[in-house]
Amino acid sequence: MKDYLKKLINIRQWEQSSKTTAIIIVAVVLLFIVLSVINVSESAMMDHASAEVKQMIEDEKDSSRKRLTITYNDFKAISYLSFTTSGAKALQESYVGFAGNIFQADEGVGKFTGQMINYTYRMLGIKQNFLHGVKLTMLLTTLSILIGFVFSIFLALGKISKNVIISKLSSAYIFFFRGTPLLIQLFVVYFSVPGIFGFSWRGLFDISDPEAVYKGAFIAALIAFSLNAAAYCAEIVRAAIQSIDKGQHEASKTLGLGYAQTMTHIIIPQATRRMIPPLANEFIMMIKDVSLVFAISLMDITTISKTIMTSEGSYLVFLPALVIYLIVTAIFTRIFGKMEERLSVYE
Repeated sequence: MKDYLKKLINIRQWEQSSKTTAIIIVAVVLLFIVLSVINVSESAMMDHASAEVKQMIEDEKDSSRKRLTITYNDFKAISYLSFTTSGAKALQESYVGFAGNIFQADEGVGKFTGQMINYTYRMLGIKQNFLHGVKLTMLLTTLSILIGFVFSIFLALGKISKNVIISKLSSAYIFFFRGTPLLIQLFVVYFSVPGIFGFSWRGLFDISDPEAVYKGAFIAALIAFSLNAAAYCAEIVRAAIQSIDKGQHEASKTLGLGYAQTMTHIIIPQATRRMIPPLANEFIMMIKDVSLVFAISLMDITTISKTIMTSEGSYLVFLPALVIYLIVTAIFTRIFGKMEERLSVYE
């Protein structure tokens, strides 16, 4: 009776939590839609520019020489527009559009807000190809964990195998990748392996493709991170499998099931639930580890942040980078938490 009541309470709590989350999401979406509808347009912000800037825009329409740089970043709910020139008479004029109003963004809070919008826009890789910003980070993380997890199942089964050779080889692989820095592993895959076997990562793609270098770096990073993830996930899988009561192995033998059938139909399905929390932690760690691709110039959040910092000369760029990582981590932490709650309800 107590177990039944406990399960019922867990179900109620999970349903209530889901409703609260849904309400928050709907409220945020509605607020975003409202702010997007009432936000000022680019043309309205252009009209807000000073007479000097408007005159420069007119003068440059018929001139091949451009001195004025116009930057417009639109997040729908909030937008940023800046005009800058270089030289002896350098000019900088910025505006932020929000909730139907246009605010000066040349100093103080307005300037800080404008910089955050500009840096975040560039970091997310909006209007860029898929190998930019947060899209690259999430793609590389997800693929690395998926590939690593599939490989880890064989490593885990190999480590607990009664075959001494297979067990030793699996253990050696796990020890190697868990015992060496991920950054060095990335360098070995990206620099050393092509040098040993005489090929280049960019050579895997059409040389005329301007993205060949980045695509090659992406493949190298994917291999390095997948191999590393496999070693860590293997220990998670092994621990989950060995946590299942040995009596179930014996019961399976009694029923005439072989080793493969026992693992496939009895042990692994039960162990899967126990894998979720540590696998979720590994996924979150991988999101942060992917930032190491800055070392091979792959344009993820960290690399773009560093590039912007170099061009703009402002270390404030790392603030939105932190926020982006925090938001992404929070989203996936919440998702994995819900998965864990969902499965635990029916245990």
